[in-house]
This record gives sequence, structure tokens and C-alpha cells, in this order.
Amino acid sequence: MNRVVKGFKDLAQYPSAIAGLVLISLFVALAVYAMVTMPLGQAIELWRGSGDVWQYTPRNAAPAWLNVFPGINKPVTMDFNTANMPEAKTVEEIAPGMWEVRVSFPFDFTYDEFPTEINVFTTVRNSTARPFFSMRWLTPDGREIPLGDVDLRASESFRLGQDARLTRRLGGRPAHVGLFADPNASEAVPLKGRYELVAEALVFEPDTELDVRLVVYGQLHGLAGTDHRRRDLTVALLWGTPIALAMGLMGAIGATVTTMAIAAVGTWYGGWVDNLIQRITEINMMLPGYPLLIMIGTLVDRSLLLLTAIWVALSIFSASIKSYRAMFLQVKEAPYIEAAKSYSASNMRIIVQYMMPRIIPVLVPTFVGLVPSFVFFEATISVLGLGDPLLPTWGKVLSEAQDMGALHNGYYYWVLAPSLLLVFSGAGFALLGFALDRIFNPRLRSL
Repeated sequence: MNRVVKGFKDLAQYPSAIAGLVLISLFVALAVYAMVTMPLGQAIELWRGSGDVWQYTPRNAAPAWLNVFPGINKPVTMDFNTANMPEAKTVEEIAPGMWEVRVSFPFDFTYDEFPTEINVFTTVRNSTARPFFSMRWLTPDGREIPLGDVDLRASESFRLGQDARLTRRLGGRPAHVGLFADPNASEAVPLKGRYELVAEALVFEPDTELDVRLVVYGQLHGLAGTDHRRRDLTVALLWGTPIALAMGLMGAIGATVTTMAIAAVGTWYGGWVDNLIQRITEINMMLPGYPLLIMIGTLVDRSLLLLTAIWVALSIFSASIKSYRAMFLQVKEAPYIEAAKSYSASNMRIIVQYMMPRIIPVLVPTFVGLVPSFVFFEATISVLGLGDPLLPTWGKVLSEAQDMGALHNGYYYWVLAPSLLLVFSGAGFALLGFALDRIFNPRLRSL
């Protein structure tokens, strides 16, 4: 316990260590929050976007917090649903065997730009006869625009922007522009004020239930925005955190502890064992890592676990083995090693208890510094087209942003968010690693 306290006191002397620990703590907290609030199965299902999961979110919408900046007043998504707003629906019997269901969604539109879409969704239950359904749009200046009428099926979706008749009625403008445009302005600008969607249906059975949902899709949505498939990028940014940390920690452990153990075994036994390890290392150092991964990902499997395991295996027999070997050659000749041999200590005991602990001061900073390299590894293979198609990760977000020309189309948020997370995660471990290097290596403390 005293050693732990002393270790934290030593770290506290370095501002870089404090900054690194703060950043790492934030990422750990974010990872825990993701795992607690959203199970992995749910995150994968959301990211796959199967069914109608994301039909109520806008396409390619920037983060909603952009509106806090001066001069920016873009519309956010407005969602009205009678399932959650029973006061918006009234039912009245107007004749024997005939009921009128009236739905009203009033709302204020105060934004400087137009929404991106307007859709109406209906659901009918407990009905054998199709209800007759009609919709009207009321504007702040008193105009009433008919949106059409139809016999409802069990489930309907009205994409008003794709209604050619409505577009002609609005002077050639799509619904998301024409329904909000100021008719007296020389150019298309929104008319601010109170709008209202009025929907009326005639039903012919007393148990018929009708729900109506109006979605006015904004240009801004959520904390991280959305992509071309309407997916909320928050899902991938949140769950990318525990995946990145898990990959970084497991990869760093495999590439440091295993490498050190192999180098210690080869150095102690020498002879053909050491020669074999050195030859394998030299061959591995010549292998082109990423081309090999591309070949495996293309011909075998694109599983993130498999590719990471291969990369860890390639990292084990790296140049670090030769560095550790040079250190172990010095340790091997130390007097306490001779003393251990004199009382017949086993080879494994000498390696584990006497040799390996001597290079812990080198191992710890190296381990911390390797974590971001494995975090960046996932992003790298995703950009190369080898990302796991199921997992929501930072690299997958960047890969799809690249494929869809996010920067070219002005969707900067799509690239900046995962990039900043990668940078800050790497910076956190790098800052901590620099401080640990000075603590474990006294020769660096004066620098």
C-alpha cells in the first residue's frame, strides 16, 4: 500500500502525468457509461440499422449543440406522437357506426433555415374497414394547405417531400421548403411562427385505434450528429471507447509481457533456443505487416478479434526482443544470478523471480506507450477497408465518412469527433508514459 501511495506522489510531481491520468479516467468513465447504459447486443443492432430503427432521425445531421454558437440557428428534429401525447387526439361519434378521430400537432418554428424532411406515420389497430384519413397544414399567416387524403392500411408512411402533387401545389418546392416558406419573400426564407398539422380520420368500428406521428427532420440532431444511414453517431462513439481501451490494453499486454518472457527464456538458455528466437524475430521484422493483414482480411475473415490477434503475434517478435535480450545479457552475469544457481534454483525460478523483475522499470513505460498504438490499429485497418462490419468503433465511423466523402460534402463533424477521441486517448497514455519513463529511469529526471 505504501508503494502505491509513493507511486502516486511521484506521479503528482509531473503535470503531464496528471493530465494523462485525467484523460484516461475520462475515457474509462465513458467506457463504463457505454456498457451500463447500452448493452453490446443493442449497440450492434442499432449500428446495423436493421428494420425501421432509424427512420425517425434525420440524414446527415450535424450535432445539436452547434446552435449554442452565435449566428447559428438551425432547426432540430421535432417529433410528435399521439402514443406519447394522448391530449393531441380526440374521438367523437358523428353518426351511428361512424367516429371521427381528430389529431392536432401545433408547434412553434423559430429557426433561420428549413428542415430537411417532413414525414407522417400512421398506425391502425383493431380495424377491418380502412379508415378514411385526411391531413391539413396550417401556417402562421392563416393559410391552410391540404396534404392529401387516403384510405389507411394498418401501417402507412407519408413522405411529403416525395409527393409530386403536393410539390406542384407548393410551386415546385419540396414539402420541407414549401410548407415553411414565406410566400411574400422574394427568395426562399422560413416564415417563423406557429404551425399546425391537423389530421382527421373516419373510423367505422368502436375499438379502432389510430396513432399518428409527425416528424419534422432538422439539420441538427443529438450529441454527435447522424450519418448517411440516419444512425446516431453517438452509438459508435460511445461503444468505440470500451472497444478501443480493451484492444489497447490486451494488445499492449501481449506485446510487452510475452515479448519480455520470450527474450528472457532465449537469453537464459542460449544456444539453439536463442538462435531460433532471433531468427524468427529477424524474419518477422522483414514481413510487411499491413499487407499481410489485408490478405488475411480479404481471403479469410475480417473479424476484429482475429486481426488483432495476428497483429499482436507480429508485435511479439519485434525489435523489442533484441532490446530486452541486451538487457538480460547483463542481468544474466549479475552476482545474485550466480548465487541463485549455487543453491540449485530452477531455470524457471531464475527467469521469473530474478531476471524479469530487473527490467520492469523499462517494461512499464513501454507498456503504457504501446496502448495507443493498438487503439490506432483498429482505426487503421478500418480505413483500409478491413474493419469489422458488426462492431461500432471509431475506426468504422472514419471509414464510412471517407467512403461517403464527408469532408467533401461539408460533414466535418463526422470526421472530427472520432479523430479527436483517437487523439485524446493517445495523448492520455503518451503523457502518462513520459512521466513513468522519468520515474522508472532516474537518468531522465534531470531532463
